[in-house]
Amino acid sequence: MRRKRVQSGLEEWVVEGREGGIYLPQVDLWMDPKRPQKRAVVTHAHYDHLAGHEEILASPATARLLRLRVSKRTKIRAIPFGQSFSLKAGASFTLVPAGHILGSAMVLVKRRVGRRESRLLYTGDFKLRGGKTSEKCEPKRADVLVMETTFGRPEYRFPEVKKVVVEIISFCRDALKEGKVPILLGYSLGKSQELLSLMGAAGMPILMDAAGHRICEVYRELGQALPPAKRLGKITQEKVKGHILIVPPSMVRGRGLKGLDRRKVAVASGWALDRGAIYRYGCDEAFVLSDHADYGELIEMVEKVKPKEVRTVHGFTKEFAMDLQERGWKAWALLGDTQMVLPLTS
Repeated sequence: MRRKRVQSGLEEWVVEGREGGIYLPQVDLWMDPKRPQKRAVVTHAHYDHLAGHEEILASPATARLLRLRVSKRTKIRAIPFGQSFSLKAGASFTLVPAGHILGSAMVLVKRRVGRRESRLLYTGDFKLRGGKTSEKCEPKRADVLVMETTFGRPEYRFPEVKKVVVEIISFCRDALKEGKVPILLGYSLGKSQELLSLMGAAGMPILMDAAGHRICEVYRELGQALPPAKRLGKITQEKVKGHILIVPPSMVRGRGLKGLDRRKVAVASGWALDRGAIYRYGCDEAFVLSDHADYGELIEMVEKVKPKEVRTVHGFTKEFAMDLQERGWKAWALLGDTQMVLPLTS
């Protein structure tokens, strides 16, 4: 456990990286811990942000999606975006859209320090550019910003989504013309629904794995207008002929897909920018389509929040913190040591 004290004038926050998540001891608030707690905010429903908590606080959409993924014994309290939730010592928090996947939230925590209100914003996973199947991110001003930095290096700048979609559609059409089955790899929650929405305009029939298909049904219940897709079920060459398959990366090496003699596989991920991405994912093509912020968006988030202090978590934490220091921000990696960048002139 690493405790770092954030201090700016009258504001003072203790921010701890513990149990794989964030803990604010002054207001007794856990956010995204990976080990079970009595009560915790879960910013979105991806498995890497979940644990067997007694009580989960989440946005309504995340609460609905969590019902597919956590024990029925878990108490889940849905907190609408913008609604205040009281904490100890007169503090409170509100959830605001993060733009990562449907229901994803940032946590804006407020507490009194002397006669002033001090604000801390925890981003969770986020992206600023719009998505077809997620709410638009709504950054808020805060004194302290605790932010994820998954793609926190300058080489991770994503191309325009429209251009990438054209490339993916072309990939699928070319595969079908060659008599092959185009297979798109994306996680069952979030990426699969985004791919389905983006590919709908192409007018090609789509098959999805059982988990992704079930989550699409929940998305529709929550008001998302998604194109039609059929459940994949048992895989045969005849059944998938003429269809696009959208499945999670874990399936690409499975017995069912391996049994397809004629297939063409592509992954949709921000990591497609890395050399060797096609070998890592075992595919033919890699397209840059991410539900995270790229480097430019990370910088933009800091500029929008205008914090006095920044704490980075996840990904390239040290590198991004040092980049922020060079730009004049007070920034430190919450976990691990960040070398202080000293100005060349006084």
